[in-house]
Amino acid sequence: MKKQLYAILLLALAFTSCNNPDSTTQVDQTKQNDYLTMSTLWYQRASECRALYYQAFNFAKYSLVENLADSKNDKPKAVVVDIDETVLDNSPFEAYSVRTGKQYSTTLWHEWTGKAAAQATPGSLDFLMFAKSKGVETFYISNRSVSETAVTLQNLKALGFPFADEAHILLKTDTSVKTVRRNKVSDTHEILILAGDNIGDFDELFEDRSQNFGFETVDSHKADFGKRFIILPNPMYGSWERVAFKGQRGLSPEQKNEMRKETLFGYKELVK
Repeated sequence: MKKQLYAILLLALAFTSCNNPDSTTQVDQTKQNDYLTMSTLWYQRASECRALYYQAFNFAKYSLVENLADSKNDKPKAVVVDIDETVLDNSPFEAYSVRTGKQYSTTLWHEWTGKAAAQATPGSLDFLMFAKSKGVETFYISNRSVSETAVTLQNLKALGFPFADEAHILLKTDTSVKTVRRNKVSDTHEILILAGDNIGDFDELFEDRSQNFGFETVDSHKADFGKRFIILPNPMYGSWERVAFKGQRGLSPEQKNEMRKETLFGYKELVK
C-alpha cells in the first residue's frame, strides 16, 4: 500500500511539473543571484570584515589628528563619507536578493531603504563622533536618490550619527559622479578625510577603470590611502564589476556570470 501511495505521489508531482511551465523558471530565478552568496556571507559573518572596518576607522582617527595639525587653511574642517557600506550596512538587502533570486530594482531598493533599518558599520559612528569632538563636521555624499533623503536621515539619526540633517547630506540628482557635490563641500570647508567603499568616492580620476582596471591610477596615489582616503571593504557590488561587463548593458544573469568568470585569471595564465 505504501509503495502504491509513493507511486501516486510521484505521478502527481510529475503531472504538476509538466503542467506548470513556470516551475523550472522559478527554480532558475532563485539561483540567478547565487554569485552574491559568498561575498554577502563574508560581509555578514567574517570577523575579518569587521576587523577591516575597525582598522580603517582607527586609522582614520589617527590621520584626522595629523591632518588637523598640518592644516594651514582657515576654512571650517570636514570629513566626507559615503553612506552605503561605509556608514550603513545594507547586506540584508543583498541577502534578500540571494534568497529570492530577484534582481536589483529601484522599487526593491526603495522598499528596503524605506524601512530605515540599516545598522551602522563597525567603527563608523565612533569615528564620526571623534571627528565631531575635534570640531570637524561630517558631510554625507551618497548615490542614494534625493527622494530617499527623509528615510536616510531617519536611519542615520536613529543610530546617533552626527550632522544628520539636510545641510550635511548630498544625494544623487542627475549623475552618480560625486565631483560637483564634493566641490560644493570644499567651497566652504577644508575636507581632511574622505571615506567610502568605492574609489570613485574620493576623486573623479578614479572613475575611469578602462585601462588595466584602474590599477595604475590607484598605484600613483598610494600615499593618499590611509592618509586622506579611507577605503572600506565591499565585495558584494560596486563600479569595479562593470569592467567585467565591458560597458555592455542589458546582459542576462547568465551572460554576466560568464563574463565574471572570463575576467578571472588562474595559475595557468601566470605559470607557463
